[in-house]
Amino acid sequence: MSEFVPFRFKVNLYNSDSNQLLCSGKFSEATGFELTMEPKTIQEGGRNWGELQRSGLTKFSPIILKRGVTTINDLWSWFDATTRGSNYGYRLHGEIIVLGNPGKDKAENPVMTWHLENVMATKFKGPDLNSTANQVAIEEIHLVHEGLELERSGATDTGSGS
Repeated sequence: MSEFVPFRFKVNLYNSDSNQLLCSGKFSEATGFELTMEPKTIQEGGRNWGELQRSGLTKFSPIILKRGVTTINDLWSWFDATTRGSNYGYRLHGEIIVLGNPGKDKAENPVMTWHLENVMATKFKGPDLNSTANQVAIEEIHLVHEGLELERSGATDTGSGS
């Protein structure tokens, strides 16, 4: 029988200069792992049967993290710092670790890790405050980024989107 683990996605965000951990949390849902490449078409003289297709600009969808908890208000502090003052637009790099079922020793079991470059929070939604409800600390946070790379635990190959 496997144990139910509600927070399967561990998020760590680091200072881009010093690699110091600044924000951390666990979430029950993570979406937006999407890359879209718009091909460039080239018409070649003398080629009448179709156009040449070349790779074009790659666009990254925002990563949306839902229903999360943190030990301190670090994600809120980072979002607040990026939207005002001298740290406006402050970027971090980070990772989203996909956790499998814990082992018999109850230790975390990482399955894969998504690495994000130049991450910036664009939306922060706290929980609705209700004294009779059991709410989570963070309802939703949106992260834009400039690069995405997949690392599989125990594997040597990586898929790169940056």
